[in-house]
Amino acid sequence: MTHHQSDQEPDVAIVGGGLMGACVAWGLARRGLRVCVLDEGDIALRASRANFALIWVQGKGIGFPAYAAWTKAAAEAWPRLAAELRSETGINVGLDQPGGFTLCLSDRELQANVDLMVRLHSQTDAVIYPYEVMDHRQTKARLPAIGPDVSGSIYCPLDGHVNSLRLFRALHAAMKARSVDYRADHAVTAIEPRAGGFALNGAWGTVRAPKVVLAAGLGNARLAPMVGLEALMKPSRGQIIVTEKATPFLRYPVVTVRQTDEGGVMIGDSEEADGSSLRIDHSISSVMADRAIRMFPLLGDLNVVRTWSAFRVMTPDGSPIYEQSETCPGAYVAMAHSGVTLAPQHAFSLADYIATGTIPKEVAVFSTRRFRVPASV
Repeated sequence: MTHHQSDQEPDVAIVGGGLMGACVAWGLARRGLRVCVLDEGDIALRASRANFALIWVQGKGIGFPAYAAWTKAAAEAWPRLAAELRSETGINVGLDQPGGFTLCLSDRELQANVDLMVRLHSQTDAVIYPYEVMDHRQTKARLPAIGPDVSGSIYCPLDGHVNSLRLFRALHAAMKARSVDYRADHAVTAIEPRAGGFALNGAWGTVRAPKVVLAAGLGNARLAPMVGLEALMKPSRGQIIVTEKATPFLRYPVVTVRQTDEGGVMIGDSEEADGSSLRIDHSISSVMADRAIRMFPLLGDLNVVRTWSAFRVMTPDGSPIYEQSETCPGAYVAMAHSGVTLAPQHAFSLADYIATGTIPKEVAVFSTRRFRVPASV
């Protein structure tokens, strides 16, 4: 554990070493800033653990076209992120963007999804992106393993997936390569605004920095008010089922089913409002499994090797929050539900805005002010 920089005050202290914190830390270090990451370590209720690792554009941004634009830009920047991480760390994050499918198990479900896409694209200021609506026969041509219950699908060529564990490892290796001072087991209990910056305190001592970024996921709710910010969120639990490795049958990720580059199948992306317990709810996992088997009958023959659940960061409207404190300039909060999809935006754009101290208008719309204005009809 090297604290080779602890004699020198960092330019930025980041609270949280999950996907969000790691992306921002590496992004700031790429710009030559001295960065210290204070991470809870393995006790953290990491949302990074429950991510489904999709890079997903379709269906996002209803009522919030800026989110669709931000997401589309992220998907387009993913090859650059994967290439830079690989050149800095030698780790291949398994990026694959063949496009993705939303499979529907009834005509009504298909129609509801088509209606959603039409509404999304007809919004004022909507960012238009390509998608195709396919019937059963067209879907089966691309996904031969589907069952008879699949009535149709929506395909978007921008969608894809990565290997989430390798992504997490690559980001941490890249932080190390850029001399980020990463400190595990450094839970932050208090942040005090001081002249010229902030003092971050914990049982381990104090770190001072002129800028602080709150990227602590669920922990942001407690920390944000200390620097004049709000981290509005609702608990959202996600469950994931992982099967044994199978012969490759799924060339494209599906919104709730994906076959990893290693062969295992992940079924998941449940969203539950229960924030009280991480116990697996078998009534939910069995519904997820049942839908997946109706989509791909061969899944019925595979053994489940593990299931897990984790709490995820879900803002009131599901879109990210990025904000600089008005009362304590230099303090930022960054939280997003789609940490994998948006990783390039966090590593490149958001890190740039934090480094320069100005969030441009098209990103300032992600501040919590949107929850305080009366909705315009």
